[in-house]
Amino acid sequence: MGKHTGNHGGAHIVWDWNGTLFHDNDAIIGATNASFGELGLRPLTMEQYRELYCVPVPKFYERLLGRLPTDAEWEVMDGTFHRHYTAYRDRCGLTDGAAELLTGWRSAGHSQSLLSMYGHDELVPLVRTFGIEPHFLRVDGRTGPSGGSKAEHMVRHLDSLTGVDPTRTVVIGDAADDAIAALHMGARAVLYTGGSHSRASLEAVGVPVVDTLADAVAEAERLAA
Repeated sequence: MGKHTGNHGGAHIVWDWNGTLFHDNDAIIGATNASFGELGLRPLTMEQYRELYCVPVPKFYERLLGRLPTDAEWEVMDGTFHRHYTAYRDRCGLTDGAAELLTGWRSAGHSQSLLSMYGHDELVPLVRTFGIEPHFLRVDGRTGPSGGSKAEHMVRHLDSLTGVDPTRTVVIGDAADDAIAALHMGARAVLYTGGSHSRASLEAVGVPVVDTLADAVAEAERLAA
């Protein structure tokens, strides 16, 4: 498979999908509560979810259960989560202004790509339905089991992009894990508060934290200059 080519060392954004470009908070909380029901856990409000949520996800369940879920429990919860998430997902759309920002970044002569921990085979058709796929050099979803960290996926993603310089690359996401994956590669990061993570958990990483995607792109432009 040929490498996709950036504009040789120009500014590049690696976008996160869930909770960043794709505004799926309602689907996430609905599916999470459905999976909790399987273990007899009480449903959470969005606010509680944002306070407690963390990656890797089994750690999040540990905060609620008081122990790590067994492999069997994790499989049931993960399966239930994905089944319900797929049902809720169709009611969700792109974050306000996302399509315009993708167009603007590309027409300014910069490159961008998409890296998600959402399953690759489900991610690609979903991105296509929004008509935004042509904006990206590459769209990568997770392959392999869920529950891991984004850093190893980021290594593969950036390695497959020719002419993209990690030092002029900015990852935009809604989770501390997005920033950790970026820093791991010598890239920068901007974190967006509109997803499923609390501002406090994002600020702990020490990278810029913003409330809109427009601010995230402006910050990316400054960081990658």
